[in-house]
Amino acid sequence: MADEMLKAQVKAYVETNWEDIVKDIEDLVAIRSVENMAEATEQMPYGPEPYQALCKGVEIADRLGLDAHNCDGHIGYADLAGESDKQIAIIAHTDIVPEGSGWTFDPFKLTRKDGYLIGRGVLDDKGPLVLELYCAKYFAEQVAKTGKKLPYTLRCIIGNNEETEMADVEWYLENFEQPEFLFSPDADFPLICGEKGGWAGTIVSGPISDVIVDFDGGTVGNAVAGEATAVVKADVASLKGTDRIDVEAAGDGLVKLTAHGIGAHASLPKGSINAIGLLVDYLLDNDLCSDAERKFLELEKLCFDSYDGSTLGIACQDEYFDPLTCIGGTMRTVDGHFEQTLDSRYPTCITGKEITERIGKLCSEHDCELRLDLDMVPFLTDPETPAMQTLVRTYNEYTGRNDKAFCIGGGTYSRHFKAGGSFGPNDPSFPMPEWVGSEHSADEGFSEEQLKRALEIYIVSVARLMELDF
Repeated sequence: MADEMLKAQVKAYVETNWEDIVKDIEDLVAIRSVENMAEATEQMPYGPEPYQALCKGVEIADRLGLDAHNCDGHIGYADLAGESDKQIAIIAHTDIVPEGSGWTFDPFKLTRKDGYLIGRGVLDDKGPLVLELYCAKYFAEQVAKTGKKLPYTLRCIIGNNEETEMADVEWYLENFEQPEFLFSPDADFPLICGEKGGWAGTIVSGPISDVIVDFDGGTVGNAVAGEATAVVKADVASLKGTDRIDVEAAGDGLVKLTAHGIGAHASLPKGSINAIGLLVDYLLDNDLCSDAERKFLELEKLCFDSYDGSTLGIACQDEYFDPLTCIGGTMRTVDGHFEQTLDSRYPTCITGKEITERIGKLCSEHDCELRLDLDMVPFLTDPETPAMQTLVRTYNEYTGRNDKAFCIGGGTYSRHFKAGGSFGPNDPSFPMPEWVGSEHSADEGFSEEQLKRALEIYIVSVARLMELDF
């Protein structure tokens, strides 16, 4: 009976506050908070736009009655003090990936359409950040009414650099103690208890020859490139476009090729079409390259002919995780050579060292070099602990499902903390219509009803976590 009363009270709270929640999401979406290191300062370590979004997040937390702090632009947090200094924490982030191409809505103006919110960051991760803060507001109101503190301090961490280096959380853990338990609303329900290793490298070509003048594709290293362009020396009349490649004159003796793919997060490449790979195939098929450039493009083809790493000799799968993934993120022309970034999410049956060795050998065979940019080992949290079971049980009660915790290929904040996991709000069991994009994609959006349900799940879960022994 107490549970049913709690759920009814939480549902009423969510409905009462919903329009304020949407307005706060709207204010955050309006900020193009993409990392901008060219304009970073000591006070704004990730650039002025991420700093602006961090300030907005801290401002919202303060307005909602939490003890909010901006930690010199690195990260923020907002507390509801409990009887104990031990913390149960929630962490979400205010930074975003670039908008990319292909939008039919304004990416930085929140659109409400047919029960969905559309805008960059609605799902990843500004919308969930606002849910996090309103979850804490619920408990702040209860404390104010009853005068009784929560058993543990509830901390909302406001991240600001998740999409690139996660330098924000590294700074945080150098300056603050670990919470006893933490979840991050930055992934899928029912609960993510493990994450693949994360490997990133850059293939550096030899000097560019005289056919490919420029090659540019993708927006970030951790997403499949949705668009790419190449400028080549050729006769435009001799080339034909395709359903995904546009051909146009680009000056005397130059042709611009523009490829339109289907973007996706690097950890979920199934169904995507990499625009860089489209151009690689077109250049090879039409002999738009010198001998030296062909050798590089043939290596590129190995990178793009699979997304499970099989053409690179690194494919594998184990009992805990789905198969390895490997995608090409960005291609750039830099100081007279090409630079191609790769992003692999790998299970426990291979190591980052082995990936580096195998791809490095292929690079040597094609007169290229491999630069290692990142290697994070896989991690796994025991899904049978009371806290993890509490989250899954609450989700199942709200959805009528009988799901279990699972592992993913993405890298979230959770892997940095001693106990916890990533917990919604996206729910593959309740898919969105085709016109609504996913995180990191054009027309990113999410269902208002699913956001409401997620907030109810978060509040009830926190209430139950507060009853456990930590």
